[in-house]
Amino acid sequence: MTERTGFKYTIGDTAFAIQQLQQTGVTSMPRPHSHEFYELYYLFHGERVYFIGGKVYTARKGDLMVVVPNDLHSTASSAVAEFERMLVHFSPSFLGEEGPGLMELPPFRESTLLSIPMKEQPELEHLLLQLHTECREQQPLYEACVRHLLGELLVRIHRRGLIEQEPPESVHPMHQKVTEIASYIHGHYQEDLTLGGVAKQFFISPAYLSRVFLKLTGFHFSEYIRVVRVREAQKLLRTTREKVQSISEQVGFEHISHFNKTFKRIAGLSPLQYRDQHR
Repeated sequence: MTERTGFKYTIGDTAFAIQQLQQTGVTSMPRPHSHEFYELYYLFHGERVYFIGGKVYTARKGDLMVVVPNDLHSTASSAVAEFERMLVHFSPSFLGEEGPGLMELPPFRESTLLSIPMKEQPELEHLLLQLHTECREQQPLYEACVRHLLGELLVRIHRRGLIEQEPPESVHPMHQKVTEIASYIHGHYQEDLTLGGVAKQFFISPAYLSRVFLKLTGFHFSEYIRVVRVREAQKLLRTTREKVQSISEQVGFEHISHFNKTFKRIAGLSPLQYRDQHR
């Protein structure tokens, strides 16, 4: 594997960050993760498999992933191992007064993949490279310039997002199958889900499902079920006054002790600590 990693330039702790990366060889993100800021992931060339929001996407040249805060996501190599991408992180507050309102517009409401038409790619890439250059050279008032360029970039992405389109289907049939299985888990997490039972329902061998699910999502099958259940529990802890015992049962845990242990391992806090922190 060969890698040419550009320096990650940052403004503030989470206000803005940008990094360009070119890589050859089979790679994957060490662990699926989430964060409290927005992410833009643009491919200059190559291919990447992106798992986000329970969907598997194959991103190709000219594709832009829009990742909203707190969505679990991961990337991995496709059959095309070489790629070059630009990664941008930012918080709406970095944009000033217009930031929060802009991020309420499509396509920034939910994580998705946008395919940028070939004729629009040079202009979008020029904006991304300008952002990178400003952060690298840090000329006087560069932060103001970065803020302006980011705003222009987001307006162009918004205009592209207004044009109705479905993300292109993957050429790999298992990508769609894993998306369907992840969607099934999200809809039935309260039930007793097993690898064997789900594999049988989707006409796949358990061993193959286990292997391909891990490759495409970064999660072991049973681990993903636990993560979905804990994230649903987090939502209930933030938005309701229901008792922890009741929430535990609602999200599919049979025993409160197992729920508490799993919740703390995934969230880093006990359910009660999490609720206190998010009141």
